[in-house]
Amino acid sequence: MIDQLELVLPLAVEWACEQEQRILLEGEPLSGSELADANVVGVRHPERVRILPVEAIPSPSHPILKAASEQIDLLPSAPSGLTLQYGIFVRGDCRQDRHLVVHELVHTAQYERLGGILRFLRNYLFECATLGYGAAPLEQEAVEVAARIFGVGSARAPRAAAGALASGSLG
Repeated sequence: MIDQLELVLPLAVEWACEQEQRILLEGEPLSGSELADANVVGVRHPERVRILPVEAIPSPSHPILKAASEQIDLLPSAPSGLTLQYGIFVRGDCRQDRHLVVHELVHTAQYERLGGILRFLRNYLFECATLGYGAAPLEQEAVEVAARIFGVGSARAPRAAAGALASGSLG
């Protein structure tokens, strides 16, 4: 499957870009406290971030992406959030979950640090394909940063998805 990631990557990037644009058009800007959290976790351009509450995190319908997602178990079965650079999908019932939003903002900072959607997804999908979603270093970083902000005792991994594909799909 690792060698197939480079074949799937352009489709994943295309889907991620389309979804990010949707979120940027329809989503809401960060609140004052969310802007502060974004700064704390290292988001360089928090004013660009938008959050779109949805009933369920969308997943791609392209048959190649679906087939690839069935070969790799990358994400929780019902993710609460999905970050696509400056666009963040959050399940509506989780919109007020600050821990989840902070976790997703860490992924936004990672997109910035790595140089955008293509570079982030290449790294994230490779990590998830080789190590698994929960052990992927980019995912671990998001979990650890959120845990530090909320204190070690409240550390928990939100059912989030940072990559391009959700609901049991690629990253």
